[in-house]
Amino acid sequence: MSTANATPLWQPTEEGIARAQITRFQAWAAEQHGAPADGGYAALHRWSVDELDTFWKSVTEWFDVRFSTPYARVLGDRSMPGAEWFPGATLNYAEHALRAAETRPDEPALLQVDETHEPTPVSWSELRRQVGSLAAELRALGVRPGDRVSGYLPNIPQAVVALLATAAVGGVWTSCAPDFGARSVLDRFQQVEPVVLFTVDGYRYGGKEHDRRDTVAELRRELPTLRAVVHIPLLGTQAPEGALEWSALTSADVDPVFEQVPFDHPLWVLYSSGTTGLPKAIVQSQGGILVEHLKQLGLHCDLGPEDRFFWYTSTGWMMWNFLVSGLLTGTTIVLYDGSPGYPDTGAQWRIAERTGATLFGTSAAYVMACRKAGVHPARDFDLTRVQCVATTGSPLPPDGFRWLHDEFAEAGADLWIASVSGGTDVCSCFAGAVPTLPVHIGELQAPGLGTDLQAWDPSGKPLVDEVGELVVTNPMPSMPIRFWNDPDGSRYHDSYFDTYPGVWRHGDWITVTSRGSVVIHGRSDSTLNRQGVRMGSADIYEAVERLPEIKESLVIGIEQPDGGYWMPLFVHLAPGAVLDEALLGRIKQTIREQLSPRHVPDEVIEVPGVPHTLTGKRIEVPVKRLLQGATLEKAVNVGSVDNVELLRFYEDLARKRA
Repeated sequence: MSTANATPLWQPTEEGIARAQITRFQAWAAEQHGAPADGGYAALHRWSVDELDTFWKSVTEWFDVRFSTPYARVLGDRSMPGAEWFPGATLNYAEHALRAAETRPDEPALLQVDETHEPTPVSWSELRRQVGSLAAELRALGVRPGDRVSGYLPNIPQAVVALLATAAVGGVWTSCAPDFGARSVLDRFQQVEPVVLFTVDGYRYGGKEHDRRDTVAELRRELPTLRAVVHIPLLGTQAPEGALEWSALTSADVDPVFEQVPFDHPLWVLYSSGTTGLPKAIVQSQGGILVEHLKQLGLHCDLGPEDRFFWYTSTGWMMWNFLVSGLLTGTTIVLYDGSPGYPDTGAQWRIAERTGATLFGTSAAYVMACRKAGVHPARDFDLTRVQCVATTGSPLPPDGFRWLHDEFAEAGADLWIASVSGGTDVCSCFAGAVPTLPVHIGELQAPGLGTDLQAWDPSGKPLVDEVGELVVTNPMPSMPIRFWNDPDGSRYHDSYFDTYPGVWRHGDWITVTSRGSVVIHGRSDSTLNRQGVRMGSADIYEAVERLPEIKESLVIGIEQPDGGYWMPLFVHLAPGAVLDEALLGRIKQTIREQLSPRHVPDEVIEVPGVPHTLTGKRIEVPVKRLLQGATLEKAVNVGSVDNVELLRFYEDLARKRA
């Protein structure tokens, strides 16, 4: 078990602890609100979940949240689902995101980067001006509070302007990345019936131009609620007939007018991956996201006006919304539109170098790809400004921690590694970064403030140093206010609250260690259960993918009608590798020695590739359903998959085995 990692990989310095905003917050909250002055993070966290109302009140005061109408109390109804936050309060998210324009108008709010890797700044005053102009135009188009505004856009400044202008008028933002096909976009946007659509004519990725005009035309045909389409000529084409020009809508010099909306007024709609049906349309509130992201970015990520925040993401993933919220802390955010590995695997490090990123966020998969490709980030790039490398999307394997630490240590750098885990469902982290705590290999530092994260057994008993279900026993402000088109709330309830009534069950296997850190083992609905011994798929991937011959893997456990259990391991081999007896033996030996003899796969099967969701997560449950005999159409929503042809391989395999 990971608690064997008694020696931390990294320890914050005394100066670093003293300088961290979370340390200053704790001292202030002790003085003002009775928080514990001693006992460090563990004591502060205990107070934050025991005194939930006082904690969230203190967050709004510390970050100077501007309530245009005061709140009656912090928490009305505390039940889950249905918790009522700051009833009576009104505010505006976009107003807070643009506050730095008042004090630092000429400094960069955004740094735009494309595949040339040359940053282009957008100042705070220019961002505010464009938002003001576009918000006025949206109102002129009849957009009113609660109307949905959609973006089919890459990670470019125009997407940030459109989101903030939508929030300024009280509209509800929703976006998809332009690499999504028309069916995937329509599965999402048709649910929410947008009145405005912002689109590009195409995008550049991997050194190539990708024309999306035909897709845009299809979206326009299939979204009858649209009153306006706004054309952004990223590839330089003319606006299609009937579309408005972006430049015309953002040219005026007007101050933004910020609609003051109730705390629980919808801010945006995010979507679940939708692998087994229509994506869930998850609605989060202006106030809930505002206070959760101030806490997460300001206290946990320790971001402020001196920082530059880069996370590799697309507009189809919650991390884009999280990145935009960096503006709430006065931080300069880096928007990269392009391939994560173009022109070479080191691309993201080059962007961090050229933008002076202080917090660099990426995927665990990218870190492991760099390790395999022999990239030496701190040697080959000037990363002296990078204080933290954060990863999410999947658990960062222990080898990833060691590799990152060693690469930076060799260059004389003291790197804070923050593996974080949360979900689209809350657009935040349940556990992860704490600047004042040590980092142990393979572990997330701690649960977040205000988040009563626990591991539970099937009967609802909390576990320590044992694997259990990830649950959250108290409400978080950024939990969905509802799902779209779920009038009685049943779909929302069934997604999180049907296993343990009144308690959020997320669907991950975790261990909460006796020192308070957290280990993520993978999705609990695709857990491998051999002879009563449970193991997360992430543990298998971490061990197997250390082998240089394995590019990627997928493991499935299938309960069989006769009571048996079939556990195949699918491997996508690196170029030139062969699945011969020698490699088979090494795969099995690796799992037997590093994990458990019970979890040695029954078969190792070479595959042409591993299918993913459009946001890059391995697809496990739909493959399991295919192998159990479901048809492709029943097993998966094909619009949610990056490569449907790969799934046909597994469907054919199931047919041959039947």
